Amino acid sequence: MKAFLLVIVILIAIALYFTWRRGQAGQVTRLEDARAEAQRWYERLGGQVLNLHGDDASARQALADAGERYNAAGGQLQQAQSIRQYELAKETALEGLAYVRAARLAMGIDPGPEVPAPAGAQGVGQLTKEREVDVQGTHYKAGPQPGADTPYYYPGGRVQGRPVPAGWYSQPVWRTALGAAGGALAGMLIFDALFSPGFGDMGYGGGDFGGDMGGGDMGGGDFGDFGGDF
Repeated sequence: MKAFLLVIVILIAIALYFTWRRGQAGQVTRLEDARAEAQRWYERLGGQVLNLHGDDASARQALADAGERYNAAGGQLQQAQSIRQYELAKETALEGLAYVRAARLAMGIDPGPEVPAPAGAQGVGQLTKEREVDVQGTHYKAGPQPGADTPYYYPGGRVQGRPVPAGWYSQPVWRTALGAAGGALAGMLIFDALFSPGFGDMGYGGGDFGGDMGGGDMGGGDFGDFGGDF
């Protein structure tokens, strides 16, 4: 009886060992897949950054932001040791490619094939009309197209928990909101002014707020799930 129990214990131990080995092998495979995926997007970004040269301010700024993401993604790839870290490197590379596409549009050339939206930009939508406001004595403008007064592109994302749509801005207000003490409050005031119907000249008034937000600009395409996030 004891011999039989010993055999059972040994068989269970062997089964557990091989199950563990399969799990380890699967983890290694997933890690390698994540690394290869991040590397693929990083190299694609590098090819664009190194070969594009913009003439106007909007294109140059977008390419500078793309180059910044390229350098950041490279650093993340060098230090990555987990699937999550490789995923973050991939997200950084995708952000860079969003800036590249914006730069190509500003240069008047084909933006190239679509790329997946960075996770942080999903659901925030994009601007479809120009908006102008004055906040604390400073004039701000945002819109769907690059221009001399809107040279800063933002691929969309959440700043201090608030969705900020993709588009071109007169100033990098998302950096203000993430900056030093007081920046968060200043950034929120700017976002409130730009994206709320009670402030500034946005091309529509408070009376038709429901129509513009719910069915068109903000609910359907301009802001995605803007209303549901805050």
